[in-house]
Parts: sequence; C-alpha cells; structure tokens
Amino acid sequence: MKLTDKQILVTGGGGFLGTAVVNELHKRGVSAEHIRAPRSADCDLRVRKNCEEAVRGADIVFHLAANAGGIGYNRTHPGLLFYDNIVMNTELMEAARKEGVQKFLGIGSICSYPKFTPIPFKESDFWNGYPEETNAPYGLAKKMMQVQADAYHQEYGFNAISLLIANLYGPHDHFDPKVSHLIPAIIRKIDEAQRQGQNWVEAWGTGEPTREFFYVEDAAEGIVLAMEKYDKPNPINLGSGQEIRIGDVIRKIVEIMEFKGEIRWNPGQPDGQPRRTFDISKAKEEFGFVAKTPFDTGLRTTVKWYRAQQKRAL
Repeated sequence: MKLTDKQILVTGGGGFLGTAVVNELHKRGVSAEHIRAPRSADCDLRVRKNCEEAVRGADIVFHLAANAGGIGYNRTHPGLLFYDNIVMNTELMEAARKEGVQKFLGIGSICSYPKFTPIPFKESDFWNGYPEETNAPYGLAKKMMQVQADAYHQEYGFNAISLLIANLYGPHDHFDPKVSHLIPAIIRKIDEAQRQGQNWVEAWGTGEPTREFFYVEDAAEGIVLAMEKYDKPNPINLGSGQEIRIGDVIRKIVEIMEFKGEIRWNPGQPDGQPRRTFDISKAKEEFGFVAKTPFDTGLRTTVKWYRAQQKRAL
C-alpha cells in the first residue's frame, strides 16, 4: 500500500507512540495535510459520534489511542481500563467499517498473552490461557480487538490487522508516577533522588521477572511497514526479541545516570508476569521488520531526553 496518496487518521497521534508514528510517516513522504491526529481532549473515542466524525474521509486508520499504564495504574483502575479500551476500540473499528476505510491497524499488547505462555511468546499461543491478573482487564480489552478484526474480516471482508506490541520505552514516554511503566518510573525516581540528595530509591517486586523492551522509534517503523505490507487478520508480534531481567534493567539505568545510592526492593509489591519475550520471526517473514536500536543506546537516549526536559522546566 502506497501511503503518500492516502488520507490518514492516527488516533493517539499526539501521544508517546503516536508522535513517533506521525514522524515515521513524514519520513516516508506523507505530508502533514494528509494526516489527522485528533487529541483526546477534543475527540473522546468512547463516544460513537466522535468516532464517526474522526474516520470521515479517511482511507486508512492507525488506531494507537489507549488508556494504559504500569502495574500500579492497572491495580487501581481495572474497571476503567477495561471499559475505556474495549469501548473505544469497538466503536472506532465499527465506524471505520461503515465509512468504508480501506485498512485499519490496531495496536494490541503483550499483556494479552496468557500468564504462563511458553518462552518466547508465539502467536499460536495467544489463546491458550488467561492473562496475568494485575493487567488482565486491560489485556482482555485489547484481545477483543483481535476478535472484532477476525469477525469483521469474515463477515464484511474488512481489512483490519492487529499488532501485539512489547513494552515500549523512549523519548516522550509518560513519566507521571501515577501511570508510568518501569523504565520512565525508575528514571524519574533516580533523577529526583539525585536532585534531593536522597541515597536510595524504591523498586517494586523482586527484580527477578523478565521483560522485553522495544524502542519507540523502532516500533513506529514496524507499524508503518505493517500498514504498507501486511494484510492478514492473524495478529503479529512486534518487538525486539530480547529478554532481560527487571533487576538488570534497573542496574543499567543506575549506571547510565551515575546514581551512587541504593536500590531498595519492595517484595510486598507485585512482580507481575514471571517472564515476557516475543518470538518475532513472523514480523520479519511477513513484512521485513527487524528492530535496530540496541537496548543500552535506547536507554541512554531516553535518559538524555528526560534530563533535557527537566532542565527546560527549571
């Protein structure tokens, strides 16, 4: 699919992932006049008429908008996360189908996989169990978008694809402690400890679980490639394919930020899913995507960006 002559809707286009996808589209020659990226304050996608207005005249839709956050946010707001995500996903895809949109790309989550999925996670295991409890409402809401895509493909011939995304990180991430994920949360905690002369920071859990982290600019490239080249209803894993212990991630951030204090683990807080990492072979086979950014490089870039923002705020 050639994107330069399409009218493109990017939901969540002003957010963390959306900003990177819009930048990737510009790199590929798509002009600003061909991209609409409404903000959530102006376009609540939980409301049907707003979805209908958003997709009007669009040829393709990148649906990146979501209500998401870390373990703490998921534990505090399971009902909100389930409702917001399942409603906006459902209403937007239905509006896109009725409008005659040529292709709809929805972003799923690694959180949708069963809690005890064999490592590495393969797409064939997607339906083989219940998600990890701390993020199950969010993960299941995302999973229903895949059900809808399958159903619409069967009944209407609607071209809707779903990508399952690993844990994102990078510049423009959400550093608000109320919603932040591991990497931005620890970067902020360490930065604040250094500014305040505090010689320790708290980290949740034990540090033993593993995760896969995916640099946001790599994710944007993979998403746009999938829009151009992938047309099957089956979900595809999109990530770096690299598994790393949470304790080792924090150690790397400590080294990059030159923090001399102590990490105090709080085992009273949940670890979440024991292990997470993707089999990413299908993304390479189907549309030629391979992540390029080494993890240490991505971390250094993220820390540098965050510190620059803090200096500007002073």
